Amino acid sequence: MTSPTTELAEGSDGAPVLSVGRVVRPHGLAGEVVVELWTDRTERLDVGAALSSDAGQLRVAASRAHKGRFLVRFEGASDRGGAEALRGLELRAPALRVEGALWAHELVGAKVVTGTGREIGTVAALELNPASDLLVLESGALVPLRFVTAFEPGVHVTVDIPDGLVD
Repeated sequence: MTSPTTELAEGSDGAPVLSVGRVVRPHGLAGEVVVELWTDRTERLDVGAALSSDAGQLRVAASRAHKGRFLVRFEGASDRGGAEALRGLELRAPALRVEGALWAHELVGAKVVTGTGREIGTVAALELNPASDLLVLESGALVPLRFVTAFEPGVHVTVDIPDGLVD
């Protein structure tokens, strides 16, 4: 939910593929690159993990946290030139399924309904907020995620909101 974009594509198997990060620049002479990860799922950069990009599939050979970002070496990039060729690439990976987790790509486009079945709008975006992330409805109304009581990915979100919150 921390990606600056909400781009969603489909993989060859029809599963959603999400933008998870970006190669910022080369680091050193041995093929490492600085990666800005847009997700809190750091296993995306575990050794052996496969990511897709406009340059094809990239497999992580080594990875370590470094100053709020990650230093990553991808298979086939063994020198500065190989790392330079990766500069600016957007990294993508299949969506993860985690029971009980709400994901931005599954919320956007979902209908928001109350427990009584009253439709109050459609989720247009998700806004990160320290107190509670917010569902941004197409009408501009904001609904804190803490009011979500049920969820069917991509279809509907049931909320229990105080009277007058979206009126």
